[in-house]
Amino acid sequence: MTTYCPDQPPRLSARGRWTVLAVCCLSMFLVGLDTTIVNVGLPAIGDGLGVGTRGLEWTVDAYTVVLAGLLISSGALADRFGRRRVFQWGLAVFGAASLVCALAPSAGALVAARAVQGIGASMLSPVALAIVVNAMPDPRERAQAIGVWASVFGLSMAAGPVTGGALVAALGWRSLFWINAPVIVAALVLSAVFVPESRAREARRPDVPGQILLTVMIGAWVGVLIEAPRVGWTAPAVPAACAVAAAATAGFVWVELRRDEPLIDPRLFRGPVFSGAVVGAVAVFVALNAALLLNTLYLQHARGFTPLAAGTATLPMAAGATVCAPWAGRLVGRIGPRPPLALAGGFLTAGGLCLTGLDRHTSIFLLLFAYLLIGIGFGFANAPITHTAVSGLPPARAGVAGAITSSARQIGAALGIALAGGLVAGTGPAGLAHAARPGWCLVAACGLVVLLVACTARSTAPARTEDSGTVAAVRAAG
Repeated sequence: MTTYCPDQPPRLSARGRWTVLAVCCLSMFLVGLDTTIVNVGLPAIGDGLGVGTRGLEWTVDAYTVVLAGLLISSGALADRFGRRRVFQWGLAVFGAASLVCALAPSAGALVAARAVQGIGASMLSPVALAIVVNAMPDPRERAQAIGVWASVFGLSMAAGPVTGGALVAALGWRSLFWINAPVIVAALVLSAVFVPESRAREARRPDVPGQILLTVMIGAWVGVLIEAPRVGWTAPAVPAACAVAAAATAGFVWVELRRDEPLIDPRLFRGPVFSGAVVGAVAVFVALNAALLLNTLYLQHARGFTPLAAGTATLPMAAGATVCAPWAGRLVGRIGPRPPLALAGGFLTAGGLCLTGLDRHTSIFLLLFAYLLIGIGFGFANAPITHTAVSGLPPARAGVAGAITSSARQIGAALGIALAGGLVAGTGPAGLAHAARPGWCLVAACGLVVLLVACTARSTAPARTEDSGTVAAVRAAG
């Protein structure tokens, strides 16, 4: 697996190093923003293209499924062909796909373009991280830089609904994708001027069979969750799709166990600490994305809010995440991951429970309070989950842990959309609040999962070693 350790350190001035960070953070902001910005525009997209909730689910999940499936391979591709080169490929693919999304004449074209967008995004997130770590040879400066990186990613995901609501209200849903164009152009120019080229000393061989099976496995399971409620769980297509998903899962494990350089080594999941952290990463992003989708559909369909008002309602969530994310990182460094993980699980559970009795007349103050609790839980979760994953493996496998937890987060995002959408799909405005109640129970259950992960986490703070900057980089980046 690819490890994010600095190699071939470029001779850059302090200004040059932080300029590289700024360029890479710009791309990271786009990746995070596009994970959540579309949520608030889903009703407007549905009206514009004449598509129902399940088609809208694919508009979001086509992006996250492809992104989750290709993250690790894209990092290996960059190590082999050059990180700046692959980073620029990713920008170009992401930008071109964004333009197609903005011009999409149908739901099918939009979903296909979103999938291509996911391909481009997969070349940005891990590759930009490797560029940043490689440009910062000093461990202390590197840790500071990755702290900024992690904050930008959390802020971008939290800011997505608010930004999306403002764009839809002012310029229509197609502006959700037009907005990417100037950012992409700026990032391409700046990367060509300021970002140095780098490669890994020993590039990992591509695992084509593993990559194909992983993508089929994720896509098939998510597809079942989205389509089965529509066609019926007893329809012949559903058992067939489940069989394909199960076969892809078994095939993936079988192939990876027999490869010298597997995409993901299944043996890593034997340790309860590491496997618990991966499950926790999935649970956190299931909760976040389920909450964002339910918020969008409930406020706009059941309460008649405008896209801007629905996006603005998530401001407490964004504020909680933005304030608590850096706080969680400091807590992990001082007292270990268990306390912030427990806080994350407690706040997520409380936020979900607040809305299990949701109806059309629920107080807006209760809604905002619940969103604040969920945002605080999300903010506390990321740093300790990634630390728990890293501490669950030997130090040499730290990069593996970071890459797998990043993929787990995107898988969780896809599952959250699929599960929440399946609960409310086909429900009219009058019944939507009642149909959404199991979704808020799901959010609370995800919080309980995080509490269980806290029990498996190491109770001690990370040791301060000479290479603490590299380890901190991987922890924060996940």
